[in-house]
Amino acid sequence: MRLTRIRALLLAVILAACCVSGAAAEGITLRTVSCFAGDDSAASVYVDILNRYESETGNTVRDTSSSSDEAWKSSVLNDFAAGNEPDILFFFAAGADSAPLLSRVVPLEEINAAYPGIRLTENDALRESDGKTYAVPVRGYWEGLYVHTDLFEKYGAPLPEDWDSLLEAIRIFRENGITPIAVSLSDIPHYLAEMAVLSCAAKEEQEARPRSAGEVPESWLEAMRVIRELTEAGAFADNAAATYESASTAQFLAKEAAMQFDGSWMASSIAPDQMDTIAVLPMPRRDGKGTADCYIGGVSMGFYLTRRAWNSGRRDAAVQLLADLTSQDSLQRLGNIMLSGRLQASAEQMQAGRAMVSPLQDAMNRNAREVWLLECIPAVADGSMTAEQCWETVMALAPFGE
Repeated sequence: MRLTRIRALLLAVILAACCVSGAAAEGITLRTVSCFAGDDSAASVYVDILNRYESETGNTVRDTSSSSDEAWKSSVLNDFAAGNEPDILFFFAAGADSAPLLSRVVPLEEINAAYPGIRLTENDALRESDGKTYAVPVRGYWEGLYVHTDLFEKYGAPLPEDWDSLLEAIRIFRENGITPIAVSLSDIPHYLAEMAVLSCAAKEEQEARPRSAGEVPESWLEAMRVIRELTEAGAFADNAAATYESASTAQFLAKEAAMQFDGSWMASSIAPDQMDTIAVLPMPRRDGKGTADCYIGGVSMGFYLTRRAWNSGRRDAAVQLLADLTSQDSLQRLGNIMLSGRLQASAEQMQAGRAMVSPLQDAMNRNAREVWLLECIPAVADGSMTAEQCWETVMALAPFGE
């Protein structure tokens, strides 16, 4: 009887060892989410880094990245709220979007203390309200007015170096069957909204954080009237309220539209041979005094390690992947947007001598931002909502806190 028990115990130990050995052979599976997808030129670089990590470690990475829009932001935040967050996340930082994540992601100082060899960079631009940094930044950005300079030359339209020349260019392109400004009011009116504010507000007004509708700067009201004025001038395609950002960008890249408000990331979709005939310009001021003395830019996104990974048996594997994604080589490859020719020169000129301001939407809570961009902006554009009604609606949602 005793011998039988010993044999049974030995068999159990052997089976357990086999199971452990099998699990080790299979490696660890990590989940990642980012917006390195779609037309982003760094998408293939991101996939390459993940593939290299898999081949070197024997681990598996299940990535569900997609292009950044409000639906993607919402899906990420909803996953965190439901306790279904990934192990590694590339997402917005130091703003209203990141606030709901902070209790479920690990501060970089904590990671560096436990793994001093990887030395993750703590950038003050991504420092949160609690004084800690949680995300490793990848790339800076700017936003501006992209123009096809060859279309302006072909149709004799003036470059939009002030408000009157912008309206004149809109008139000329509209008369010649070219959409003046490519935009989607249905899913990404973000850049239009920000540029409208930039056309009216001084730096201190851009950085205002009102607590009530009565405190909203007059320039913000004027900015909403700018959107209506541009609509009435025929600046946008007739289907702007129904199309999607991917289609409007394709329209611009195909030279079916002369201009587009967008960020530096759009340059990754521009062919090198087009960079000599595309420029990015500062936003004209609505008061007729040339262009804005500010530009929108900053560092807004980075890689996070979640508590879910940190408090699991996946910690070492996840930290190694984070280290790989944020190595000097990886950051250079992921953050490098290649510019050349006239596009590069104009981007440098747009920033030179101008103060940088953060997008207004980045300071808003999620609910207020979505209402402003996806409900108010389209309604203001079609005239069904006034500028006053727009900001009354947004401010009722306490966009900047109580």
